[in-house]
Amino acid sequence: MSANTPLAIVTLAAGKGTRMKSSLHKVLHPIAGRPMIDHLLASAAQLAPTRSVVVAGHGREQLEAHLSNRAVIAVQDPQHGTGHAVQQAETALAGFAGDVLILYGDVPFVCTATMRSMIERLHGADKPAVVVLGFEPADTLAYGRVITEDDRITKMVEHKDASEAERACRLCNSGLMAVRSTDLFGLLARVTNHNSQREYYLVDVVNVANADGRTCAVVVTSDPHEVEGINSRAELALAEHRWQNCRRKQAMDEGASLIAPETVWFAWDTVLGQDVLIEPNVFFGSGVTVADGVKIRANCHIEGARIASGCEVGPFARLRPGTVLGKKAKIGNFVEVKKSVLGDGAKANHLSYIGDAEVGAGANIGAGTITCNYDGYFKYKTVIGERAFIGSNSSLVAPVKIGPDAIVAAGSAVTRDVAAGELRIVRAEQLVKPGWADRFHDAMKKKKAEKRN
Repeated sequence: MSANTPLAIVTLAAGKGTRMKSSLHKVLHPIAGRPMIDHLLASAAQLAPTRSVVVAGHGREQLEAHLSNRAVIAVQDPQHGTGHAVQQAETALAGFAGDVLILYGDVPFVCTATMRSMIERLHGADKPAVVVLGFEPADTLAYGRVITEDDRITKMVEHKDASEAERACRLCNSGLMAVRSTDLFGLLARVTNHNSQREYYLVDVVNVANADGRTCAVVVTSDPHEVEGINSRAELALAEHRWQNCRRKQAMDEGASLIAPETVWFAWDTVLGQDVLIEPNVFFGSGVTVADGVKIRANCHIEGARIASGCEVGPFARLRPGTVLGKKAKIGNFVEVKKSVLGDGAKANHLSYIGDAEVGAGANIGAGTITCNYDGYFKYKTVIGERAFIGSNSSLVAPVKIGPDAIVAAGSAVTRDVAAGELRIVRAEQLVKPGWADRFHDAMKKKKAEKRN
């Protein structure tokens, strides 16, 4: 790429996405917890574009709300093909002098290196008017074809308009292009709709440039999967599957152990340290960071959590957003933690709910303990001091503070603060009635026998 040449990104996202059968805009459907258009724009952002335009049509209000100030929305209404779509970006690019990279919002996994290679080819010695990204799929299906001599394009043709000889060509058009802004809209203005669909095809800018005697070039991706479009729920699931497989391999390559990789699901931003052990059936939502030496046992659901080195989580644990585990903290089976900080070495080993809490280092939360954080209207905080011991089956009714080294006896319902080093017992008085159970059993057995007779 030329370091001094500005770059604009034009992303086409005006399609109705009818095959998705969804009220959600097609390009906002998530893969690994991230809308597909965000995957694409994040890759493009590494090229430091000075302008970004998204061409929208159906559902443009959703795109405007989602993209906010990250891109200018250009509207295509009515829709007369991909060439017509790109023309709608002309006003947004008024006064822009530089390179334009044309992408598709439903083709989310074009990597930055591929985009860069297109721009670099645009600045080649032969100064091509247009650079097209081509690919060679296992099955050419109904893709448009790129007819070439070496890497120079002699003709672009849609599948519907191609001859049998042209359809025999295996090099297909991804739809992605790099064009100079000084050429783009002049070429588009000369594109006609004399084709079977009566639409203005973007690919025809190549044919127009060729007719002028100019060079147009193709760059071929080595991975056809990176240019696969997503148009249906089945294709969305397939894209998720491929993304997850790549991420699992990356995790293992970087030093994590996945016992059953195919059962672990990552989010787009999951961060793992080295020597992390992940057992089967673990799901990571977005916003999770896991430090070195962490053990995540089977069947855990983790999102929005930071887990420090040496921690152990699960099995069957749920960490919700706002969870922070200090070094060597332990969250055991059937424990749910939400918006809470556990200090170094703190433990909640069984059957507990910890919500809106601050748990000091070395504290122990007994089985069945609940932080009662919600009164039906507002949330309240529980603070548990360092080395405090909370007995099993206790209810801590927030807002409440348990001091350092304090002990809450099993079965207590604590509604007032507990001082440091204090023992708090909150139970109903136990009544003892000697012989009552024996008399009860005798009476019931007699009644049962009389019923039988």
